[in-house]
Amino acid sequence: MELTVTYLGGVQFEAEARGHKIYSDQPTANHGFDEGMTPPELLLASVGTCAGYYAAEYLNRMHLPASGLRIRVTAEKATNPARLGKFVIVVETPGVDDPEHIEGVKKAVAKCLVKNTLAMPPEIVIEVESLVPVKA
Repeated sequence: MELTVTYLGGVQFEAEARGHKIYSDQPTANHGFDEGMTPPELLLASVGTCAGYYAAEYLNRMHLPASGLRIRVTAEKATNPARLGKFVIVVETPGVDDPEHIEGVKKAVAKCLVKNTLAMPPEIVIEVESLVPVKA
């Protein structure tokens, strides 16, 4: 899995994977143009869409209504170091109120790759490469 992020100027970036692009920016109050989500918002989007994928898979497999499925993700900021300290994933399943299926959706969402990555943090390696051209 690989993604490339390109600096566009100011506080804007383009992220590209497999030919798909998304843009990240900052609110105007933070010197941005507010033309894209902030990096933390993109992280919440990643958690939410991953949770939604697993919830929809369960609902579809069980022949339950998936139309109207909605995921809300909130996060609280923490300090020392600055980070998001607590995520809350709320799965709204219109038309599904059987406790067995509610639990089934919950168990399905618990399998989310992004949620599990955050719950069991991976090793993160930072490398800096100089792209200064070699003089001939």
